[in-house]
This record gives sequence, C-alpha cells and structure tokens, in this order.
Amino acid sequence: MGDFAKVGRLTSSQLAELVESNEIETVIVAMVDMQGRLQGKRCDARYFIDEVLSTSLEGCSYLLGVDVEMNTVDGYAITSWENGYGDFVMGIDPTSIRLVPWHPKTAICHADVLYGNERMVEQAPRTILKRQLERLAEHGYSAFVGTELEFIVFKDSYEEAWNGGYRNMTPVNLYNVDYSLLGTGRIEPLLYRIRSEMSGAGMSVESVKGECNFGQHELAFKYTEALEKADEHALFKLGAKEIAAQEGYSLTFMAKYNEREGNSCHIHMSLRDQAGRSVFHDPTSRGPIPGGSKVFEHFLAGQLATLSELSLLFAPNINSYKRYVKGSFAPTAIAWGIDNRTCAFRVVGHGSALRLENRIPGGDVNPYLAIAAMVAGGIYGIENELELPARTSGNAYIAEAERVPSNLKDAARLFANSAIARDAFGQEVVEHYLNMAEIEIAAFEAAVTDWERFRSFERL
Repeated sequence: MGDFAKVGRLTSSQLAELVESNEIETVIVAMVDMQGRLQGKRCDARYFIDEVLSTSLEGCSYLLGVDVEMNTVDGYAITSWENGYGDFVMGIDPTSIRLVPWHPKTAICHADVLYGNERMVEQAPRTILKRQLERLAEHGYSAFVGTELEFIVFKDSYEEAWNGGYRNMTPVNLYNVDYSLLGTGRIEPLLYRIRSEMSGAGMSVESVKGECNFGQHELAFKYTEALEKADEHALFKLGAKEIAAQEGYSLTFMAKYNEREGNSCHIHMSLRDQAGRSVFHDPTSRGPIPGGSKVFEHFLAGQLATLSELSLLFAPNINSYKRYVKGSFAPTAIAWGIDNRTCAFRVVGHGSALRLENRIPGGDVNPYLAIAAMVAGGIYGIENELELPARTSGNAYIAEAERVPSNLKDAARLFANSAIARDAFGQEVVEHYLNMAEIEIAAFEAAVTDWERFRSFERL
C-alpha cells in the first residue's frame, strides 16, 4: 500500500485508488451505539466506492434502542415495535477513513446517524459529542483529548471464557506488574501486535505499561481533536478484542472485573483557540493553577460543579460504580489537585501541555458521551465564570469533599433532575439515556448472582 500504510489515514480518493488496485477489498461502515460499541456492515469495497461513499447506508433503528444483550426494550421515543423498527441512515464521514491492519485488505469509515439522509438523530452518541463541540466553537475554542485505557488479558479464549461462565480464568500475569518490564515482556507479542496495528490504523500510540491487577495493562494514545479521539477510542477497543481473539487470548475493559483494581479510562483534555494556541496556559498567571489561565480555572470549576449530575455519562453501567473504592487509585472525592492521583481531576503538564485529567471514567465508558460531558461541564463553568475551589494537596480519599455517586440509581436520579444536563443536551437526549439506565437497573435487580448463592444456598 506504499505510503498509505505508513500513516493509516486515507482520503476518499486514496481509498478509491487502493480499491482499484485490489489492495482494499472490504470497507467497514461503523456507527457507535449507546454502549460505545461500533456496529455496522462490511461492504464490498467496489460497492462502497460506487454506491455508498457519496450517499449512505441503512441500519435498523433498534441499534439505538437495545440493551447490552441486543434485546429490544421499551421506553425509547425514537424506535419501537409501534413504529415498526424502521431504518436509520448511516451517513458516511469521508474524513474518518482508516486502514484496519488486523484484517486483510480492509478499511473502515465512521458514520453519523440520520433520519432519511437529512436530520441528525440527536440521541446518537456521535451527534451528542458534535453538538457540544459546536457549542464550544461558539466560544472560539476546540477540544483536544488523549485517553489512557486499561484492560485485563487472559490466556483463555473468549469462547472458553463464555463456556466456563467467566470463572477460573487465567490472567496472563499472576502478580502485580505495575511498570514491570518483565511483566509486559510476558505478553509482548500480543501487546506489540496491538500497538503496531493501531499505529497502522493511523493512531499515535505513546506507550504500554503493566498495571496493578493480575494481567492488567494500559495503552496510552497521543492527544488529537476530540471527535477524532472518540472515533479512535472506539476502534481501538474493537481492534484490541479482535487481535486478542486472533491470538487465542481474551481481554476485558469492564470497569471492575474482580475485587482487585478496576480498569480505568483516564481522559486528558485541553482547549485551543482558533490560532491553535493553548487556552489553558497563561505564563503570567498567579492563580490557583500555576501557569493556568482564568479559562482553565472556570473550565475545571465547571467539571467539579457538574460531575455528580453528569456522572451517568462517565459511569454508565451498574459495574462502573464498583471501581470507586478508597485507596484503589479510582477516585471517590469530587476534588482537584496538581499531580494528585487521589483526586477525581488531576492537573498535569506544563506550558502549552498544561491540561486536565479526568480520572472518573472506567474502561467501559462510551468515549463520545464522556468527552461530551466534559465539554458541557467546562462550558457551564466558562459561561458562569465559576470560581475554582481550593485544591486538595493531600489524600482526597479522606478529604472533606462531595463524594462521587456510588451507584447507577443515584446517578440516574441526579441526571434526571439536572437542569444543567437538559440545557446542555436537550430533553430528548436526557430522557433517552435515563431510559437506558432504568433498563440496566431493572435487569440487575431481577438477576440472582453468584454472591447471593454462595451466601444463601446452605447457610440461610
């Protein structure tokens, strides 16, 4: 593929050249669902170039109205049995085309979800993020984002894990390998494939390191524009699972796999002005953030002020809230600090690299919704010129600060009652994701768990 293979990103004309020379034979058209998963179709490449690229593709509207198991569920205004589960349109974003090195002769492009090739579906995660970035642009700013994703790797295949009920699985490391070169070396062939093939898809991989839980590792990517980062994030999760499966492994991004450390997704964010200059950096500043601008102070204050009400978008699942354990490096206090990993928000970097790290999301997060929530919170802080409260210099786990919501039910209640959420996202979006939360809560409350059986079968 010549120079194209070096960068991983393709224009539509470059893709057409590769299709004409038979170097690309399959094009994946992908939309993102409520859970942050990529869904879509694999198209014959020539059909894609001739028929799809300049128009669109269709997909059933139930893709924005099902649970994790792909069960149709009630309560969604945009799709139901009553309206016949008709099609949405997947509108091609030609700027998002990438190579997919872990599949032969394959490329992918992301799609927006529309009604009949015209009006955007506001409840679609990619639309939600676009709307917040449009609001941010009205202030003259653009958001740049980097993500750090943790995952646990097992020697069992996905099929073996399923058939065994996800019990007695063997992690690839049997002890804490945080920063251990020996530990990462144990599975370097797999980690190398993931790194190199993500680079081949046009992502800027920074590093991989071991983490605390057994078999846990983290891959960090260089920052890029917010929508592009969300697209990369979703593709990385899909690709990492597919590469692991090809190698006979399995890996999970679930927020809390067991009682040890959970999987985080730290989100780094900064703003730039229309000239590409850092908005967060002010070398003349004498404020609470060394070298930080007033805009940064307001933006961070907005994160703190809106976190509880928007936590549903950072922690969307029942399991998400089990990460928030004292002394686990997952935050419990809604506090900020400078290079302080006990806080929900950590200020890091210097000069033009000064930025905010959000430590709330887990590996299960939908990146489009989480980034949108950060932007919305920041805009709220900027528009209301919120003052930044005092930073936490010590252990935030024991600090006198508001706590992160401890369960999905509380998060849904806060989201439902949030004027901030309704003003930022609109009534339709709020109701849609409240319904998603209520369905998950009902499903969990109806389930009988192993914990209950072990405690109750004989002894009660």
